[in-house]
Amino acid sequence: MGAHELHEDRDSDLAAAARAGLVRVIEASGAWDSDPVWREAFEAVPRHLFVPYYYAGAVTGRQRLWGESPDRVTRERWLRGAYADAPLATRVRDGELVSSSSQPSLMAAMLAELEVEDGHNVLEIGAGTGYNAALLAHRLGDEHVTTVDLDPEITESARRHLAAAGHHPVVVTGDGARGVPERGPFDRIIATCTLSAVPRAWLAQCRPGARILTPFATGLVALTVRDAEHAEGRFLHTSAYFVPLRGASTPEPEIPHLGAVPARTREHELFRFLLALTQGSLAPQEAYALWEREGRPVRERYGITVSGDREWAWLDEPTGPYAWPLPTT
Repeated sequence: MGAHELHEDRDSDLAAAARAGLVRVIEASGAWDSDPVWREAFEAVPRHLFVPYYYAGAVTGRQRLWGESPDRVTRERWLRGAYADAPLATRVRDGELVSSSSQPSLMAAMLAELEVEDGHNVLEIGAGTGYNAALLAHRLGDEHVTTVDLDPEITESARRHLAAAGHHPVVVTGDGARGVPERGPFDRIIATCTLSAVPRAWLAQCRPGARILTPFATGLVALTVRDAEHAEGRFLHTSAYFVPLRGASTPEPEIPHLGAVPARTREHELFRFLLALTQGSLAPQEAYALWEREGRPVRERYGITVSGDREWAWLDEPTGPYAWPLPTT
């Protein structure tokens, strides 16, 4: 039972049971509590069509699981993995993860936080396998969904996967930081890659009141767009780890030396978030002092403001005492 055979027989007991099990797991996580309509999309869109193969195991010594394997046990393992609530490495180049299929419960939470409505025009930054675009297309219709990725191999495979699932949103090969102006204006933009700055091109392609949801540092920030030069919003409570947005405008982050920070704090998730958010503005010791002084702030206390040619992160208030400049794009 290979990937194509499973597509032709969508009611295959194994595939149907695995998909139903994933839906139950996402339901129990509360990911779509604020917008339970997303349950229908996850019930309808078969994830296995978007991951005909993926890599299991650590970064070194990965095992490639393939839906067309001649070995029945391997195929069944591939299928069970395709419907696990876990991220899947789908493209590895020179030992580096290039593309993946995100954890489904995190995808569901992000889609719910996107707050889409019927008729909304959505841009996805980072096509990945095409699975997220398929979920959006199921909810909104193909004509309202655009997904973009820099890598032509990724966009070509996403098109194939989407077509196999019966969806045909617009798939563009290009620099996601530049957006897709010919498909705008957009009511929503969702990114599946981590940013170090908010691209101004996105704001210019949004309608006033649009919502941008993107990974940033190790969290998710939801911005409301006022106009082409202004946007603002806070971080959500959840953590999020994605591959960086690739393109000329995305510098590689530096890893700070943490020798001055107490060992018990160095790996604390919220402290690491503060380090990532204030990189280049606060030394680790300064970040630690602030973190302790302010009672180890949760992510929801932080936010980002874009105003003209300035962009900054902040704690509690955009004009408060704690604000850190971000690079502009």
